[in-house]
Amino acid sequence: MSRPSSHQAPSASEILAQDASSSSYTKAGVNVLLGNKMKSGIHRLVRPTHGPEVLGSIGGFGGLFQLNLKKRKLKNLLLVASTDGVGSKLNIAFETQRHDTIGADLVNHCVNDILVTGAEPLFFLDYLAASTLQEDLLKNILKGMVRASRAAGCALIGGETAQMPDLYRPGEYDLAGTIVGVLERQELLDGSRVRSGDLLLGLPSSGLHTNGYTLARQILFKIMGLKLSSQPAGLATTLERELLKVHRSYLPEFKTIKSSTPRALHAAAHITGGGLIDNLPRILPKNCDAFIDTHAWRIPPIFKILARGGNVPPLEMYRVFNMGIGMVLLVAKKEAALLAQQLQGRIIGEIIPGRGQVQLTASSELHGASAP
Repeated sequence: MSRPSSHQAPSASEILAQDASSSSYTKAGVNVLLGNKMKSGIHRLVRPTHGPEVLGSIGGFGGLFQLNLKKRKLKNLLLVASTDGVGSKLNIAFETQRHDTIGADLVNHCVNDILVTGAEPLFFLDYLAASTLQEDLLKNILKGMVRASRAAGCALIGGETAQMPDLYRPGEYDLAGTIVGVLERQELLDGSRVRSGDLLLGLPSSGLHTNGYTLARQILFKIMGLKLSSQPAGLATTLERELLKVHRSYLPEFKTIKSSTPRALHAAAHITGGGLIDNLPRILPKNCDAFIDTHAWRIPPIFKILARGGNVPPLEMYRVFNMGIGMVLLVAKKEAALLAQQLQGRIIGEIIPGRGQVQLTASSELHGASAP
């Protein structure tokens, strides 16, 4: 094999850079060099989420995280993982050209999904696929992820950024994430502690969170003929601001419970797609039902607008949307009042003998469901 000459030969990257405009891949719609340039700046953005547990740097084939068991005082640990996306809430980001909140939506949604098992977030990985990569767009999405990850004490250790012009229209992208958390096995919340007589403590949502946007968009923009700049009667802001409200993280509330009355929490349900009707049965014993008083909390105006504007039956509303309750905690009756006060939540029902289902109080119209 011949050796290179003594003078410095151009690298493969340099050769490709000189001929980037005529690259066959670039002509097909995928700019590899631009992608590499943008990815090189990601480490600087996500570094604030890294602690000493994060090894290596962004850009490798896999993210490295060293779990310190002594620091966390775990003996019989469980790892919990969850993957999710943001759904058609992305369409609102596309239409408004606002991408600084959608990354936080993704992280917070995933954090909540593992919180209900009793887990503490460790690290997060994201997947972003677009028609073409735009530097400002990528930075804005990452800023939201970093902001939410830091708030959760969760390291953003890697992911994937892909250009696929044949799959996505210009200006559009898809976003998903995977989170991994840890907990002591004896602290696992799996529904086995739930008993008849437990109370349901509802924690308020910040809005639609990341579910029901397909139906919401159909009602607001096609049936009602509204625009993102519209401010329907009863709503304190524009639809753009309302629909882009960040999915709330309930990590602070779980930390409060863990530090004060950990045994009072018997189970928890993140109210996402499926609403109260389909999410609570996931943590109910087969011999218990969850009875919910739909008059126990104020339903935010956006849900009333959707119900009226789309003539949506009440049961369907409670199956599609969170209806103003983003997290439900199943707690021991004797601690329920104190926890409701500490967490600024509201008792919305109780566990009764049954068959693992949800029962709702009869309600003929949503605009009658309010509480003082």
